Amino acid sequence: MSHTHASYLKEMGITEWVSRDTTASSVLAPEASPEASVPQDSEPSPRSHWWFFGSKPQGDAQLLFQNVIKVLGLSSHEWSWRLPADDLSQLKLPEDGLPVIAVAFGGPAAQKITGERDLLPQLRETILALNTGNDDEIPVVASQDLAQVVNKPQEKASLWQDLLLAKSVLQNS
Repeated sequence: MSHTHASYLKEMGITEWVSRDTTASSVLAPEASPEASVPQDSEPSPRSHWWFFGSKPQGDAQLLFQNVIKVLGLSSHEWSWRLPADDLSQLKLPEDGLPVIAVAFGGPAAQKITGERDLLPQLRETILALNTGNDDEIPVVASQDLAQVVNKPQEKASLWQDLLLAKSVLQNS
């Protein structure tokens, strides 16, 4: 893991993290990893699509979101920000057939896109569904509003837990 990734993880309150894809030898000797010799000129092909819903982050919350994107290793072609007020029937799955996961930041965003009425504590740690009205159900993971996480840094661990849940949904789809 690069020093940059480590600093993002530290900023999120995560002191130790090892990718499931990483062997012990590559953790101890990162310069020996095959990624180190691959030129970074072009963006890789998307592996999935992440739809983030909620109030657009501002200030420190925007910085936190940028760190989330970097820690997840998402290229600009693998994610988009959507407002919960968007017409959900207009959402179309990407034509490339890659899996899609939605992350709702904040209880109101999660309630709006899923139709659930429970409060955020009951919605977290559960795979919810966004129905686009086109017979497409997209898995949704509800998490804390980013501005709230900035104001309560102890919530960064639960944010990370929610992101790992979303990642596991993608890996199993």
